[in-house]
Amino acid sequence: MTVTIDQIETNYLDLGEQSEETVVMLHGWASNCELFRNSAAPVSAKYRVLAPDMPGAGETPEPPFDWHVDDYVDFVVHFIAHFGCKKVILLGHSFGGRVIIKMANRERLPFEITKIILVDSAGIRPEKTAEQKMKEGAVKFGKKLISRSPALLDKMQSKMGSADYKAASPLMRKVLVNTVNEDLTDLLPGIKQSTLLIWGTLDTATPIADAEKMERLIPDAGLARIEGAGHFSFLENAALYNAILASFLKL
Repeated sequence: MTVTIDQIETNYLDLGEQSEETVVMLHGWASNCELFRNSAAPVSAKYRVLAPDMPGAGETPEPPFDWHVDDYVDFVVHFIAHFGCKKVILLGHSFGGRVIIKMANRERLPFEITKIILVDSAGIRPEKTAEQKMKEGAVKFGKKLISRSPALLDKMQSKMGSADYKAASPLMRKVLVNTVNEDLTDLLPGIKQSTLLIWGTLDTATPIADAEKMERLIPDAGLARIEGAGHFSFLENAALYNAILASFLKL
């Protein structure tokens, strides 16, 4: 089903019946809301579950310009407000977690965030390896040499960038650069809600060290490790993930 949010025809999941609290699930970069369908099913027995395809992902068109994280926060706030939700439990995987961290630090929202669940969440900028620093230096040098040829510069960045960058459209590449370069570490102490961290111990995209740092910096946080799982821990060990979720949400 679709709904128009900020003039963007937005695809979304809507499961369960109206409830006092609504669980809103936000997917990761280049992912989509359908990946939540199976894990949302048991949750929807108690809560209404809403999960949008964020702009530039799944079946929702790209944003009108190269958005930053705050633009995605605005979009999700408007999405939630559209349904008249008064209390929400926010769950975010990877990039979705990044959006939630920023949202939780907003002073005024049209709803109350009661709990937060971060699954293999992004938000902590990793230390750059020597190889990454060398690639960045090459791109910066290239910018000076070919500043009059954006197509050639984009080709260089695509060749040297991450898999996500290479797979993205020109606009979404700009969005990716805008969002991944923002370190949200300083915002973690500002999260006042009870927060569950669920993490794959073999996650290489957002390593378990990020989860341990979040657990230290978020005042009321607990970490549940899924041994042997990677970045998509909620899919790789769905049974354990669902059991952890059920305990936290008292399903």
